[in-house]
Amino acid sequence: MKLKCLGAAAAFVVLLILGTGPAFGASPVAKPSIRRLSNEVTFTRWAHPLENGPIYEHPSFSSRRVGRLHFETEDGFPEVYVLLRSYTIPEGEEWIQIRIPARPNGGVGWVPREDLGTFEHSRWRLVIDLATRRMHVYLGGRLLRIFPVGVGKPSTPTPPGHFWIRERYRVSSPKNAYYPYALGTADYSTLSDWPRGGVVGIHGPYFDEAAIPGDPSHGCVRMRVADIGWLGPRVALGTPVDIITGRR
Repeated sequence: MKLKCLGAAAAFVVLLILGTGPAFGASPVAKPSIRRLSNEVTFTRWAHPLENGPIYEHPSFSSRRVGRLHFETEDGFPEVYVLLRSYTIPEGEEWIQIRIPARPNGGVGWVPREDLGTFEHSRWRLVIDLATRRMHVYLGGRLLRIFPVGVGKPSTPTPPGHFWIRERYRVSSPKNAYYPYALGTADYSTLSDWPRGGVVGIHGPYFDEAAIPGDPSHGCVRMRVADIGWLGPRVALGTPVDIITGRR
């Protein structure tokens, strides 16, 4: 049957009779909306928590709990959660998938949107190559700088993986081993008995620039004074830190 010669109203009636048109009074079934929040290469969103509520395995209150939000890092700074995806159901309830800063490294989970504060972002990315002892610094996907670094010795290696910057503080005294900046990451060391949780940091040379590049540390990443002096005030919280065992 050809419908092109019929008027619009007549064609709609024919479709109903044939069973190929929409059922009378029916409405389309709404589907959840999923949106990517970070690609963690050129753009990364993050947020501080507003609540210390549970973190769920899936975007549902009936899902298994895999952790709990916390307000502060081990050093007392506001905690930083990287945001991966949003999941919004038709009724309007929104969930956010986050990276979890905790042992073991690499955990992810879901929290209600209202448990997180304002969404911030970073366009930076750090890639630390343990084999070459080099840090590659990117902004918006463009390589800006390459710095030599000191990494963990074989007995206390710097754990590889995908992490992010959670803390930044200026060290004013050259007599401090971390001078002039220290950046706290979400990478937890193999040394679980380290003070304040054993978080791997990126900081000054620990009074030994001659050991950079090399593997002099207990797991932290050391930089020369001039290099961390350039990076420290520029790089944003939430910046991805990829620690790899070879260039990729």
